[in-house]
Amino acid sequence: MNSKIILGAFALTTLLACKEKQDKNVVEEIIEVEEVQPATYTEISVKKGGSWKEDTREYIDGSFVNVEEMEVPEQHTDHSWYIRYEGPGWENKQTAYRLYLDWRNAIDIFGKKVDTLVLPFVGTDGFDSYHNDAPWGQDILKAGKSMGIGGYGRFTGDTIAHFDEVKKTLVEIDNSAENSSVTIDYKGWKTGDVTTDLKSVISIFPEDRFLKAELTPSVSFDGLATGIVKFDDIPLMKETSENGDWAYIATYGVQTLAGENDKLGMAIFYKTDQAKAVEGPYDHLVVFNPSTEKQTYYINSAWDQEKDGIKTEEAFKQDLQTKLSELDNNGKLE
Repeated sequence: MNSKIILGAFALTTLLACKEKQDKNVVEEIIEVEEVQPATYTEISVKKGGSWKEDTREYIDGSFVNVEEMEVPEQHTDHSWYIRYEGPGWENKQTAYRLYLDWRNAIDIFGKKVDTLVLPFVGTDGFDSYHNDAPWGQDILKAGKSMGIGGYGRFTGDTIAHFDEVKKTLVEIDNSAENSSVTIDYKGWKTGDVTTDLKSVISIFPEDRFLKAELTPSVSFDGLATGIVKFDDIPLMKETSENGDWAYIATYGVQTLAGENDKLGMAIFYKTDQAKAVEGPYDHLVVFNPSTEKQTYYINSAWDQEKDGIKTEEAFKQDLQTKLSELDNNGKLE
């Protein structure tokens, strides 16, 4: 499965090369691979063949290899150069996301200008090259001290506790015909006087720009939260569905790394009986009620440079309203 996915992502480049060589048999083979390119894709890629520099917690030398499951090394932290683009990534033809798999635990957006899979390319020509504009797109969100869009932590009333203290973190990748998902099991996540295990399952589907997030803590505690990064002069929008079961928080405006006039919309949909919207220091927050039940929410974004994408605030609001109605009627987006 993984080999076909990677071949599919590289099909266009290879096809062009083959055309130059006029190799008919190879061209036909690549076209066949391109036709079976999956609709969704997720990956995590780690370095093999190098070694840890203990005093700086950096991984030196080696090359990146995709894995289907892993335990995050104790040495790993932000900018360890160990995980390609610093965590797992999800994508479909319209959008792509990544999660910083370290103490930050924020979710970032890869804005895509093309409608083909790009993640196998990202970070292969220099660890942080994805910050630069490229034909496929680029990293467009500056998370800073926030949870990015849809990351998760614990709101303590005046700050967000991220994942500074975790005994063990396990990751599993799954690519299927229906969706692509990443399951992360955090063992012994400690914040203040609370220690819990937390299971996170984040999925992307063949169509549209959203991720589905499911969080299941092992103990009931207050403050489990997600959110959207705050930017100056970008107002918060809120809306509740007609029957009151679902709501969203959202922002729209110039809030990317891509350019002065670049527009991005971000939203989180949540169940009103599971959570409420509040303000944090760096995020517009959705804070879940204490529970050991699965907490489900959706992360949504729209970048105005997407191919055939959403170009205006009005169109973004209309899209959010359509999704809110679908949640009202079906209880899910999939």
